[in-house]
Amino acid sequence: MKIEVTETPDPVVLAVVGDSLAAFNVQDVGPAERRALAVLVRDDKSRLAAGISGYTAWGWLYVQWLWVDESLRGQNMAARMLQAAEDEATARGCHGAYIDTFNPTALKVYQRQGYQPFGTLPDFPKGRTRTFLAKSLRVGEEG
Repeated sequence: MKIEVTETPDPVVLAVVGDSLAAFNVQDVGPAERRALAVLVRDDKSRLAAGISGYTAWGWLYVQWLWVDESLRGQNMAARMLQAAEDEATARGCHGAYIDTFNPTALKVYQRQGYQPFGTLPDFPKGRTRTFLAKSLRVGEEG
């Protein structure tokens, strides 16, 4: 056996790794039923001004990226987008949502939206703490 480390992996090889792990997980815990989920905000000229990119799988919404253009910050746009993503996830049958951040302002926004911290990584990146947060999407339950 030979262990190879590379910063330029072949996309075909990465697909084999991903497909193999997915097949294992299906055998282990059942199908993920992974579906992409995006929430997009466009200005009056149809330019992207904010957005969420994530997915739903195994009954959870994962918000991978959340971005708001500087011109829309402070206008509750992140909370409105999160609510739209959560509503769609609930319609898909999800019972929870999770997100992470190392931005102190974003952390406060997510906590105001009902997300509760469940873990941290100090100095990720250096001088900041990456916080992982979750929220129950079931009415009356906490994250």
